[in-house]
Parts: sequence; C-alpha cells; structure tokens
Amino acid sequence: MMTLVAWINRAVWFGTVIMFASLGEIITEKSGNLNLGVPGIMFIGGFAGFAGAYYYENAVANPNVALIVLIALLCAFVAAGLGGLIYSFLTITLRANQNVTGLALTIFGAGIANFFGVRVLNGGTSVKATFANKVFTAKIPFLSKLGTVGDMLFSYGFMVYAVIILAVVIHCVLYKTRTGLNLRAVGENPATADAAGVNVTKYKYVATCLGAGLTGLGGVYYVLDYGYGTWSTANSIEALGWLAVALVIFATWKPLNIIWGSYLFGVLYWLYNYLPTILGITIPPYATQLIQMVPYIVTIVVLVFVSFRKKRENQPPASLGLAYFREER
Repeated sequence: MMTLVAWINRAVWFGTVIMFASLGEIITEKSGNLNLGVPGIMFIGGFAGFAGAYYYENAVANPNVALIVLIALLCAFVAAGLGGLIYSFLTITLRANQNVTGLALTIFGAGIANFFGVRVLNGGTSVKATFANKVFTAKIPFLSKLGTVGDMLFSYGFMVYAVIILAVVIHCVLYKTRTGLNLRAVGENPATADAAGVNVTKYKYVATCLGAGLTGLGGVYYVLDYGYGTWSTANSIEALGWLAVALVIFATWKPLNIIWGSYLFGVLYWLYNYLPTILGITIPPYATQLIQMVPYIVTIVVLVFVSFRKKRENQPPASLGLAYFREER
C-alpha cells in the first residue's frame, strides 16, 4: 500500500508541473497561436521564480512566507509573460512562422536561463532555496495526517490545489463568458471575428502572454516544489515542457480534461519505478526509457482516434498555427 501511495504522490506532483504548462498552452492555442516554445518558457519562469525567492531569502534575516510566495510567482509569471510577448511580436505583428519561432524560443529560453543561472550557481553545479522549498511544499496541517487518505489527497503544497481551481476557472471563462466566446472565435475564424468587431490582435496578444505566464508557473513549481527547491546545471524542465504540449492534444483542448489527463500522464511516466515493486517483477535498465514513452504513445493513439471520429468539439482551433492577414479579409 505504501508503494501505491508513493506512486500516486509522485504522479500528482509530476502532473501538476505539466498541468500549469498545458493550461497556459490551451489558452494560447484557443487564440490560434501554436506556441512550441513551452519548454523554453518553463525554463525562463522556473529560473526567474527561483532567483527571486533565492535572493530574497538570503537578503533578509527572517523571510516572510506570503512575500516569498508572491515574489516567486510574480517573477516567474512576468518573466515567462515576456517570453510570450516576444513570441507574440514575432508571430502576430511580424507574422513569422509559428513553428520555427516556438522552437527558437525553446532554445532561447533554456539558454538564457542557464546563462543567468551561472551567476546564481557561483561556480557550483547546484544551489538550493531552502526556505522557499519549505513554504512551497508545506502540507495542510491537519488533513495530511488522516492516514492513507491524508497521504493520497492532502500531502501536497498549495500549488497542487491552486492549479485544479485554475483549470475550472479557465473552463468557465472559455465556455461561459463573452470573453471566452470571442477568444474561441478568434482561434476558429479570425476574419469572421474581426468582421463582428472583435479585436483579433488584442485577443491573440493577451491570450499568448497570459498562457506563457501560466506556463512559467509550471516552471517555478518544478524548481521550488517538485525539484526540492534546487536549481542545477542538469535541469530537466525541457522534457516536461514537451509532455505538456502532448497533454493539450490528449485532452482535446479542454481544460477539465487536463486535470485527470495530467495525473494519468504522471502515473504512466513513473510506471517503471513503482509497478515492478507492486507486481514483484524486474524491469531491465534498457526498458526504462521505453516505458517513459508511454504517455507520448497514448497521445498518438488519442490523436488518431479523434481524427477518425472527426467530432468538431474534439478538434484543434481551425486557424491554429496560421498567421492572420487582416487585409485579406
């Protein structure tokens, strides 16, 4: 039972990282922009949030809990949002190719985070924001002690619960408000939305920058909670960024599907680590990487299945990845 609980815990922690990034990418893609720079933006947000928290806790004798959370989240959101702004300017204003721009942003984000990270590392290979890690991993005081149930449901930091609420809010905004309707219209047919009086450029810019900001929160969660508050030269945020992009497809661009989909990805990703113990079997080392491919394989299967069914509500936005030329309207 303890192994099963540990597996669930690891799946939830892992799933929370990609859930933030996937929710951000859904908002971006609903506007018609395909941002493949998710891994780079996670790098930027993760480093900026870590750096803000690290410098603050080392600058004062008694760091404030609320302030260190605010600094970390704000630094991550703003820095990642700036990454989204760069992408928006290149693809919306200059109408550069979205795929190429996104891939370039991934390389740029990882490079700039590691470039400035050298200053924080100060010649070492890793450094830890101890106080920030304690704050971000703090459990719910009483509920986390309710035995097995407490271990499975209430033994997580505040961001695990915050992202679930965020997914519900995004769903309500997208499907229950006029703003969400306009955003979806921009992603489906920007020319028609423009003719109806919707400011297409504004919606694309705001959605892309907001989506990038949320993606950055996934990066800071990875560093300060999932990664034990440690920034190192061997950071593996990039792999999770690509998994977040795959999750958007798996969830068929629906925020509520992201919730259970992210945890399923977490269970599948850590399959190799816990299933052998539960079943009493041995997995050879060379099979580990193959098993970690399972979430991607599942995504491909879902994509093929959805394509065959051809249900409109399960398809990506019609103008996804296409630049909008207003003069051609």
